Formats: sequence, C-alpha cells, structure tokens
Amino acid sequence: MRIKKIVLVSILLSNFGWLSAQNTSYWQQHVDYKMDVTMDVKTYQYKGKQELMYTNNSPETLTRVFYHLYPNAFSPGSEMDARIQSIKDPDARMVHKATVNGVETKQSRIKDLKPNEIGFLHIANFKQDGVAATAKEVGTILEVTLAKPLLPGAKTIFTLDFEGQVPVQIRRSGRNNKEGVELSMTQWYPKMAEFDFEGWHADPYIAREFHGVWGNFDVKITIDKAYVLGGSGYLQNKNSIGYGYQDAGVTVPVNKKAKTLTWHFYAPEVHDFTWAADKEYLHDVIKGPNNVDLHFLYKNNPKIIANWKALQPKTAKLMEIYNETVGNYPYKQYSVIQGGDGGMEYAMCTLILGEGTFEGLLGVTGHEMAHSWFQHVLASNESKHGWMDEGFTSFLEDYGLNAISDKPVENPFINAYKGYLAMANSGEEQPQSTHADRFDKNRWYSITSYSKGEVFLTQLIYLIGKDNLLKTLKKYYQDFQFKHPTPNDIKRSAERISGANLDWYLTDWTQTTNTIDYGVKEAKDAADKTVVTLERIGRMPMPIDLYVEYTDGTTESFYIPLRMMSFEKENPTPAIKRTVAKDWAWAYPTYELTIGKPKSAIKKITIDPSGLLADVKPANNILEVK
Repeated sequence: MRIKKIVLVSILLSNFGWLSAQNTSYWQQHVDYKMDVTMDVKTYQYKGKQELMYTNNSPETLTRVFYHLYPNAFSPGSEMDARIQSIKDPDARMVHKATVNGVETKQSRIKDLKPNEIGFLHIANFKQDGVAATAKEVGTILEVTLAKPLLPGAKTIFTLDFEGQVPVQIRRSGRNNKEGVELSMTQWYPKMAEFDFEGWHADPYIAREFHGVWGNFDVKITIDKAYVLGGSGYLQNKNSIGYGYQDAGVTVPVNKKAKTLTWHFYAPEVHDFTWAADKEYLHDVIKGPNNVDLHFLYKNNPKIIANWKALQPKTAKLMEIYNETVGNYPYKQYSVIQGGDGGMEYAMCTLILGEGTFEGLLGVTGHEMAHSWFQHVLASNESKHGWMDEGFTSFLEDYGLNAISDKPVENPFINAYKGYLAMANSGEEQPQSTHADRFDKNRWYSITSYSKGEVFLTQLIYLIGKDNLLKTLKKYYQDFQFKHPTPNDIKRSAERISGANLDWYLTDWTQTTNTIDYGVKEAKDAADKTVVTLERIGRMPMPIDLYVEYTDGTTESFYIPLRMMSFEKENPTPAIKRTVAKDWAWAYPTYELTIGKPKSAIKKITIDPSGLLADVKPANNILEVK
C-alpha cells in the first residue's frame, strides 16, 4: 500500500509541476492533515486532535486564517435553520409537517432538535507552531488571528483539539438515517477554508456544498470494534482490521479483550475526508479499470443485496466510460457506501441511499461517481459556479448511462432541456452567476445548476459539434485538473479546440437571463425560388441549423453562421446536403434566406430538429408550408 501511495503522489505532483510550467502565475495553497479521533457510539460524540501543516503558496502575507465548522449548522437558531424557515420551498428532508392554528405548515427539523440531537463542533487549545493563537467561533466558521504572520512561500503548523456531536440525520452528515445506517460522517472535522486569487472563501454553511484546499489526509479513527468503516483514502492497517479489506489469504488476528479498533486511512491530494460506519455493513470489492479497487458497503438487508450485487459491474463499466470521455480517474480506490440522505459526492467515495429500485441505485451512483472528475479533480467553487460541477456531472452521468443502456437514445439530455425551459419561461429565473445561497427557491438553484449547467455543454454540441465538445472535455480535464477552474477556463478550452469565439456564449448563458428564441416568420415565392424570413425574438444570439423537407421526400439543410463566432461548424449530418449561407449578425432582428425551389415544392421548414438548441419557444421553430 505504501508503494501505491508513493506512486500516486508522485504522479499528482508531476501533474502540478507540468501545470505550473505552463502557467507560472498560477498558485494554490496546500494542506497536510493529521487527525486522531475517537468516536463514542453511545453518545454519538467524538473527540480528536488535529495537526495541520499549511503552506502559503500565495504572494500575500497572511495574518488570519479561517476554518469551516460544518456541524454547527445543525443547531436551533443557526443560519441553516433560519434559511429553512424563510425559503419558499424548503428541502423536504429538512422539514416536517405541523398544524399551526388549523393550517398545515412545514417546520424546520433543526428548530426542534434537543441538546443530545444537535450537531456541534468546538475547538480548543489552538496553537501556531506551539504558540497560542486567537480562535473565535462564529457560527459555522472559525476565525483565527495568527500568532505570527505567515509569509509568502512559508509553512506553519496549526494544532488544535476538537470535540463534536453527530446530529440526527437531517442533511448529508448525521446519525441513524432513514435506512438505519448509524454514522454518516461527512463534513465532520475542522476544515481549512480555501484562499485563492479571489481571497478567502469562508462561506457559512447554510444549505449548499463545499470548496476546499487540496492536501494529504492522515486520519486515525478509534471506534467500537463491531463497526465496519468505509470512506476516503487507503486503509493503511487493513491486515489487522479485516472486514474484507485484508489481502487475499491473510488471517486477521482477533483480540477478544479489545473493545475498539483504530482504523488508519491515508488520502493523498484530496480536498475532503469522509467516512461512514455501521455494524451491519456488507463489504464487497471488485477491480475496476486501471486496477482501481471498487468498494461497496451496504446494509445486510436481504431486500437490497441483489441490487447492490448487480450494481458492481455497472459501476466498473461507468468508470471506464468516464475515463474514456474525460480522462483517467487518478486514485486507486473508489467506495460506494449506503448512508446519508440521498446521494452526495466526497473524496474517493459517495454516500447514497440504497433501498430504492435498481434503476434509481444505478442512476444515483452514476451521478455521484461522475462528480469525482468535476468536483474532486477539477473542483470549481460550487458556491459561485455550482453549474460547472452539477451540470457537467449531469452531462457525464446521462452520457454514460445512455452508453450502457440496453436501449440507448439519440438525445439522452432531453430532461435537462425540459427543466431549463420550464424555469426560463417561469419569469422567475436568476442568473447562473447567482451565489448558491442566494436563490429565491431551491427549485431554481437545482435547475440552474443541474439542468442549465448540463445544457451549457450539450449546446456546445450544437455550436461547435459533438467531436469538438468531447475533445474540449478532455482538454479541460488535462489542463485544469487540481486547479479549481473558473467559467472562463471551460470556455477557453472550447475555443482552443474549435477555433470559435465563444465569449458571448459564456456571458449570455451564465451571467444573464437572456433567452434564445428564433422563429421561422414566413416563406414567400420569388419567381422559381422561395425567400424564407427568420427572426430573432430573444436577446441571446445563436447560429442557425435550418432543415427543409420537400414534397418529393428529399431533405436539405442550411447553416447560418453567427458572425461574432467567426466559425463554421462541420456538417452534423453529412448524409444530407448542406449549404452554408452568409452569416447573421446579432444586431439584425431578421434574416432572409433564399432557397432554390418554389414554395410549392416545400413541405416543412425547421430550425434545429436535433433539439440541442435551447430555444424557449420551440413552437415557432417550425413552419408547415400549406
């Protein structure tokens, strides 16, 4: 295991060296965690010590640092509790129904937690290089005033003691979830906030997901020996732990007098560490692509075992497709673990509910594992650009599941379009650049991040072609892995691959609520030809793929380039004759196209029959010629 660890770290460090050689102005901070924690399974409280070596690779001198204390959100009066009570459509998992003055209402579950049910994480004895520093707990954030300034390029060691309580399962982290999994230990430890070229990202934990600093995690967890654990990293003492982790042929020694076991995990170059534990976990391991160990931990429930067994080869196949589509998964293990409150991605693992249908189990695994490429290798800031993770993950999920389906479809992304169009036509859409905590409704956050984020990529198929889109994904992953890319980075990857100018696309799609709406206005006879008038009704520009069906059964296509793209897309349907017309500049609201046949020879004129153009009023995209 140590050999594997050294090899992996060497590969990752060589990646960083290559990247820095290509982009010398880029920098990022680095953390090395050592944690030793003891869990009391009777009280669901834990205590631990943390040593963190922090490397300041920034050009700035730091006088303060910030940590996340996520469990503090699960306490009455927290910002998360307040948000549940104020948002128009609270997450169903976080509320219960109650009757108030004869009216049924949704009440925050956090609001009613008793002291032994809340979550908390408290810090004591904070020191910097052995000298006491001032640490102030502010909700879910720890503000630390350093004992001495941390200079550019310097390293320092922070040490602290922490104690926490695992909350009743409400959101992500928690105990005794609805399927009986005892411990879902996510976002559970004092976690250093990200500091980058934009400054500190010390967002309070209100509802959304996380952003973190890459580093190495060396974690020891002492817990009742009846519990089976799974999570991030590689188990270092597997041959003394057992439970399916031991090497083939090894007999694990049993100490009947010992009441606990200490599990020792090491996770290199990740920005998070998660674990889960239960006394009834079954543990299966299969080999995935590139010799990756795929672990599956699930309850010993006869009703679900067949589904979890069937899931395993499908997971391996999906990882293979994801590797081929984006790039290789860089670690040597991935764990699918029953736990949590739905499905949520973490470093080298996911926690998912496990009692649903096989299709549901496969779908959530396909989604959460796809996050490994986008959230855990690329790792954009989800608070600011959630669509870059959730949307791109949804694209990879739909692409992969369709590839392994017994009945693949031409457009597996159709549901993303339906979601986006419903929001765009609601009159309540907010720009994708809205901070994740600031959406008026959870529904709009979800559609903006998942559906509209997915359509950002699928619409690139319309703009630059499928081959270019797939090449873009690979270049994006190659150039920006372990670099926290921003929206401009995916746009520039697409531009470098295709040669198209796409700044207008990034701006309109992600920073405004401008919509696409083109229509076939009319078709008129002009001698033995037909003049078709198209109109741009929405604000957002697009090139146009126009298909004409003739009464004799033949078909012809016309491509109208968008002037500001300075680009001509390859014919997506080479079997159909295509004519490239003059370009259409955005400022002109209408456009005339001459077809070399009389109107009587035309049956139907259609803008984008592929359905990849996210036109918000598709009804006017078709003109049936009478």
